[in-house]
Amino acid sequence: MPNIKSAKKRVLVSKAQNEMNKAAKSLLKTNIKKFQSAAETGDKDAAAAAAKVAVATIDKSVGKGILHKNTAARKKSSIALKLNSL
Repeated sequence: MPNIKSAKKRVLVSKAQNEMNKAAKSLLKTNIKKFQSAAETGDKDAAAAAAKVAVATIDKSVGKGILHKNTAARKKSSIALKLNSL
């Protein structure tokens, strides 16, 4: 445990940031999985709607620093390829 006041505060702040990052990552993974399940069923309209949500979530994750921009581009490309193949 830290003894210095600023170090104690950093522990609290980093714990809060960790929780927010964890929630954002969870939402990202959930939205990608929703798209994948919609694509597997073959429903193009549902897959397109899920893809739109997934891509928006990926872009927000890049803005928050959760994903690297190249990782996001790769994920978005994968989603687009899967959607176009339906």
